Formats: sequence, C-alpha cells, structure tokens
Amino acid sequence: MSLMFGKARTCNIVTVPEHEPSECNIVILGAMGSGKSALTVKFLTKRFISEYDPNLEDTYSSEEAVDQQPVLVKVMDTADQDGPVNCERYLSWANAFIIVYSIDNRSSFEACQQYLETVTVYCKGLQPEAPVVLLGNKVDMERYRQVSKADGAALALRFGCLFFEVSACLDFLSVQHIFHEVVREVRRETERSIRPLFISEDKSAISLSSAPPLTACFKELPTPATAKLVTVKSSRAQSKRRAPTLTLLKGFKIF
Repeated sequence: MSLMFGKARTCNIVTVPEHEPSECNIVILGAMGSGKSALTVKFLTKRFISEYDPNLEDTYSSEEAVDQQPVLVKVMDTADQDGPVNCERYLSWANAFIIVYSIDNRSSFEACQQYLETVTVYCKGLQPEAPVVLLGNKVDMERYRQVSKADGAALALRFGCLFFEVSACLDFLSVQHIFHEVVREVRRETERSIRPLFISEDKSAISLSSAPPLTACFKELPTPATAKLVTVKSSRAQSKRRAPTLTLLKGFKIF
C-alpha cells in the first residue's frame, strides 16, 4: 500500500484460489488524439470509430477468457486535457496501465514520458506491482511516422515496461492480444506477490554412534542386615523440538 499522492492505494484485484484475478482494471493514458478511445472501442466491439468526444471519460467492462481463465476486464478511457493532472482518480483504481502515443505525432510520444514518470513513482514498492505497457498506435500511418520503433523501444526499456505497436483501425486480434497480455502480466505480478507459507520442523538428529552411552551404576548387594536402597542412574540424550515455523462477450456495459 502506498501513501503517495495523498491517498492509500487499494488493490482492486480479486484473487481466487488459483491466484488468478477475477477482475482486472486497466487504465488507458495518453495525449489527446493518440487513439485511446479508438483502441478501447476496438477491443470492446471489434469496430473502429474515428471520431470521439475528447472530453468524455468513462469506464467499460468486458467478460474475457484469457488462457481459458475467465476474467472481467474493466477499461477506463481517460480524458486528460493537460497531461497527468488530478490523476489520483485512476492511479488508486488501476491494476495496469496502457500509455498510448501516435507514431505520426512526436508531441504525443513526448507526453508519454510524463505519464510514465507519474505511474512509476506512484507504483514504486507496491505489491503487487501494476504492469505498464507503452503502446505506439496508428501504424497504418507509417508514411507519416515521426516516432521510430527504436525510440519507442528505448523509452520502454528506460522505464522497464512492455512495448507494442498496433493500429486501432486494422486488425482486431492485435489489439485484443495487447489487452490479454496485460491481464497475463497482472496475474504474474499477483502470483509473485503471494509468499507461500512453509511449515517445517527441526529435530536434533540422534545417532547411536554419537549419543552418549547409557551408564549403569552397579554395587555389590550388601547383606540383609545392612541393606540400603541402591539407585540405578542412567543418562540419556534428550531430543529438542522447536515450534513449527510456520472475449469479449456479446455486448458491454458502461459504468
């Protein structure tokens, strides 16, 4: 739990016995015009819509099957106007972040660094950690590219996050793969954060060769008149015992 940004982070992931999340909250971040809403709608409906209200921020849900495991994916499509301002609303809610830029817009790429820095500082030391994906969108605009793939990969390496390039208006499966990979990363981080409880017992081993021999004290029996009680003593190694150590389904809903 972190107390940064003025509020403790609550973990919104629900763990079932197999340590798989039944819910996964994903926040989409990025500059205006980078294609955040187009990616969200593509994932939820398999359709591409080119025009959106830039001031609309909403959360959507989709029941998915990732690696044959059901998961309710909740996606928050943010609408920051001037970079990461008033970001507590999604920082404490998210299990993972997808930070989007447009490959044909250098300024959208530069804005990603601010989001990466904000998310990295907030998530530092949290258990489980929140996976982060840097996503270059609009690869269908290759001829207008302003951000090389190498630049994107280098920025992702710098912040230790995953990196992909995709087009929201082309292949649905590529978009779906990214969201499903985020779910997998959340599961991995959840498993890493769970420390198994080992129960062990320590016993002092006693071998016949190392144990001190039993020593008996013998005395000649006196005559009945002077008979006294004779005590036979023996020494035995005592063992010590320590305490145990212990798919989108048809349709989606808007929150």
